[in-house]
Amino acid sequence: MSDDHHLTLRLARDERDLQAAQRLRYRVFVQEMGGDGDMVDHDRQLECDRLDPFFDHLLLVDERRDAALLDDVVGVYRLLPGERAAEAGGFYSANEFDLSALHRSGRRLLELGRSCVHADHRGGMAMIRLWNGLADYVMSRDIDILFGPASFHGTDAAILAQPLSFLHHNHLAPTELRVTAQGGEFQRMELLDADHVDRRAAMLAIPPLIKAYLRLGGCVGDGAWIDRAFNTTDVCLVMDTARMSDKQRDFYTRKVKVDELAGK
Repeated sequence: MSDDHHLTLRLARDERDLQAAQRLRYRVFVQEMGGDGDMVDHDRQLECDRLDPFFDHLLLVDERRDAALLDDVVGVYRLLPGERAAEAGGFYSANEFDLSALHRSGRRLLELGRSCVHADHRGGMAMIRLWNGLADYVMSRDIDILFGPASFHGTDAAILAQPLSFLHHNHLAPTELRVTAQGGEFQRMELLDADHVDRRAAMLAIPPLIKAYLRLGGCVGDGAWIDRAFNTTDVCLVMDTARMSDKQRDFYTRKVKVDELAGK
C-alpha cells in the first residue's frame, strides 16, 4: 500500500483533465452502479452535468496509465466553494436538500460531490491521498463546513432500513446545521426504532466513504433522497471543522491511517 510514488494529486487544469474525471465517473456511476442522466455521454463514456465548469476537480492521477485515452485519472473529488455557488446557480445538493440551515450559519461552506476511485485502487492509498488533498484545499481556503450528498446503491429504502435508521438515531446533525431532504423523492430515515437497529448490520451496510466522514466527526441531515437517475439513495453529510476532536483533526495533519479511515 505504501508504493504510491506513481500517484500524483492535483486540481484539473484543462478540458482534457475534466474529461478524464468524467470518464472515471462514467465507469463508476454509470457502468458499475447503473446510473444515467440527461447529460451522460454514452458514446464518449463521460458522466457530465451542467455544473462541472463551476467546480474545482481534485484528481488523483496514476502516471503509469494512458493519459491520451483519458485513462490516467483514478480518483476524483468535485469541490464547490460557497462564494462560487451563486455563479453556478446554487449548490448541486440544493436539488435534493434544503440547505437553509447552512446558509443561515454565515460560515464558509464547501460542497463535496462526485467522489469515486477506480476499482483497481480501492482498499489502498488512493482514498487517503484524496483526503490529504482535500485537507490542503480546506485549510488554504479557511473552510468551516464541508457538506454534500453521499450515496447508498439502490433505491429500495426497505433494504436500507438498518443503515438509514442507524444514521438517523446516532449521527443526526445538530439543529443549527441540519439540512433536510425535500421534494417528492424525500425518504424518511427513521424506518426502525432505535432499539430495533442492529449496529453491526448497519455498519456493514454503510459505504466506506460515509464511514470515513462519521469517524472524522461528520453527521447527516434529516431524511434521505431517492435519486432514480443514479440508482442511489442519498444522505447529506455535514462536517463542521470547528467541532472536530484532537484525534479527528489528524485528518488535517496526515496522521490518519488506512484502517482508521476505512472504519475497520
